[in-house]
Amino acid sequence: MESEKILKEVEERSAHEKSGWGMLAVVILCFVAAIAVFAVGAAGVESNGAFIALIAGGIVLFLVSLVLACGFKTLQPNESYVFTLFGKYYGSLKRDGFFWVNPFCSTVNPARAMMGTNRKLSLKAMTLNNEKQKVNDEEGNPIEISVVVIWRIVNTARAVFNVDNYMSYLSTQCDAAIRQVARQYPYDVSSNGDEKSLRGSAQEVADILRGEIQERADMAGIEILEARISHLAYAPEIAAAMLQRQQASAIIAARQKIVEGAVSMVKMALDKLSDEQIVVLDDERKAQMVSNLLVVLCGNKDAQPIVNSGSIY
Repeated sequence: MESEKILKEVEERSAHEKSGWGMLAVVILCFVAAIAVFAVGAAGVESNGAFIALIAGGIVLFLVSLVLACGFKTLQPNESYVFTLFGKYYGSLKRDGFFWVNPFCSTVNPARAMMGTNRKLSLKAMTLNNEKQKVNDEEGNPIEISVVVIWRIVNTARAVFNVDNYMSYLSTQCDAAIRQVARQYPYDVSSNGDEKSLRGSAQEVADILRGEIQERADMAGIEILEARISHLAYAPEIAAAMLQRQQASAIIAARQKIVEGAVSMVKMALDKLSDEQIVVLDDERKAQMVSNLLVVLCGNKDAQPIVNSGSIY
């Protein structure tokens, strides 16, 4: 409970910044004044030792100008600085432009090594593409799955102070979320008639996945814009067997369609012959006609016709 209280206390606030152009004029004046005072002191020190104080004052003023010059910061759109002052959170600077802040403030970005950037935090939408991982689906089948997440930082203080490294934190939470979601659905439509699956219900799974990751990313001040499965396949050790099962299911479904169509066509042929009184068939001839038509319509190969020149009796 104490750790939760500490995390809640670190909330984002604006840093106390000033216009960089106004302070630039002040720093330039300080540099000019330091040079002028030093020059006056150096010119009169030979005649009067009191001018040594002017030299010291010029040096001090020059050092103060250098310290003030360290406070200039420049931000482009969708960038931010997070400042600390002697170990305490000083504030965040999120407006683009040229500013001046307390030169004793330090900028913090724990993920700068992974992002390959400086101490600025990027507020732009970024993409995280995690590596493939092996998990079990609802039916226990091992599958390989990976997720691509589009995210951005919305709370700089939480991103810097609530987690050790927001990039590593997000990557770990994505792995945990995809494992949780994969266990809730089968790879394909299950045998019990459930229509939702990882492969067939892409949008529903993406919405649930985004919600799972967002719930974990709130503590780090990260907003999940989109989360989708980028790779989905059976594990290599069962891929061949599952492919055979899919092929068998497809063949059975196709045969069912063929049989349904063949039966309807045979019924239509018998009805047409009967309605138009082309030929009168008894039950035995109807049975043989049905058998012949079903063989022709349901066979895998083209039927070879046999002309019967005699009676069937």
